[in-house]
Amino acid sequence: MSEWKFLTLKEAELEFIDGDRGVNYPKKSELLPEGDCVFLNTGNVRQNSFDFSNLDFITKEKDNLLRNGKLQRDDIVLTTRGTVGNVALYSQEVPFSNIRINSGMVIIRVNKNFWHPYFIYLFFQSHLFKKQISRLISGSAQPQLPISILETVNIPQLTLDEQKEIIFNIKSIDQKIQINNQINQELEAMAKTLYDYWFVQFDFPDENGKPYKSSGGKMVYNDQLKREIPEGWGVAKVEDIAQTGSGGTPKSTNVSYYSNGEIPWINSGELEQTVITSTSNFITEEGLNNSSAKLFPSGTILVAMYGATAGKVSFLTFEASTNQAICAIMLNDIRMRYYLKNVIEDLYQYLVKLSTGSARDNLSQDMIKNIKVVIPSNDILDRYYDFSNNIIKEITKKQQENEQLTQLRDWLLPMLMNGQVKV
Repeated sequence: MSEWKFLTLKEAELEFIDGDRGVNYPKKSELLPEGDCVFLNTGNVRQNSFDFSNLDFITKEKDNLLRNGKLQRDDIVLTTRGTVGNVALYSQEVPFSNIRINSGMVIIRVNKNFWHPYFIYLFFQSHLFKKQISRLISGSAQPQLPISILETVNIPQLTLDEQKEIIFNIKSIDQKIQINNQINQELEAMAKTLYDYWFVQFDFPDENGKPYKSSGGKMVYNDQLKREIPEGWGVAKVEDIAQTGSGGTPKSTNVSYYSNGEIPWINSGELEQTVITSTSNFITEEGLNNSSAKLFPSGTILVAMYGATAGKVSFLTFEASTNQAICAIMLNDIRMRYYLKNVIEDLYQYLVKLSTGSARDNLSQDMIKNIKVVIPSNDILDRYYDFSNNIIKEITKKQQENEQLTQLRDWLLPMLMNGQVKV
């Protein structure tokens, strides 16, 4: 393995299977809360994993009518529209046995006589792949990577034994990253469960430590919300409790707006994590001053307004600018931070359920500014902030550890592939 030998992905005889398109694409009315088949959107495929926190389903009858896009175990799923290059492996650990993909991604299926699925999965995560597709992606408003272009990408030609050796050395890092991701998902679920219990069911601890509403706590009808809320709680719009803003995109044709840029620039596709601890996108001060992009402080809430990640909410952990598909919320009272995140996510899910159009509805800054928010008592707000803040700190720590591990594997993987190192 001292010298690289390459094949194109077409020459490697990988099978590429597109998601269903056109008349066979399920309409919103056919996406049900429960069903016989999981129907993946591009937002369900993160960087190196599936995200099953927000799923659509289709009926068994509709599933039988669709031609393309049915997953088999050991298939690799790659996003090819919008957020291009996210990849996940449909391993035995995935808890769903019946999954289809939409047309914003492709399935890669391997001939196991020549390729190990996990090695191909590693390749699509590697800089060897990412660097090649950065030159091949077309479209500015909606980036795309058609199968015909994807097939021209080069891959190292290695024996199965060589592939297995690389897998052995990389998988331990992957397993640690996966464990951290699982811990973070469980931590997020804990914070969401407490939010639902306290602020949806209104069973926060009363003065005797008992669940408020279930124990007969007084509820008062609110004219603005057209429903009851706990006595003593208030209502305000987001614009009353925070400043909002959106970003912009410097002209991509002007090299001076991006070359050697040092100002972090977040796009909506990055709002897949609860906290944003880094970015690979930067603009220059000239690009910032000659566009609608603005600098937002650490702690700002970011909401994706449209695209594959519409409705996703993240927290900035450093000063950064954003593109125009993001609404930035800077709260007057930081105690509202984690509470408001859940309020916005819940509202978005409500809007999606009401929709008769696309599977994902767009938000706008005006819509977000006019969201009516129940304002809890200071005591309950303090307690939820303290609880959630500790969780977010732990999530941030695990995510930063994963970034270091990812850097290690991204450095190690090409070295192993060309035989420069053995571990």
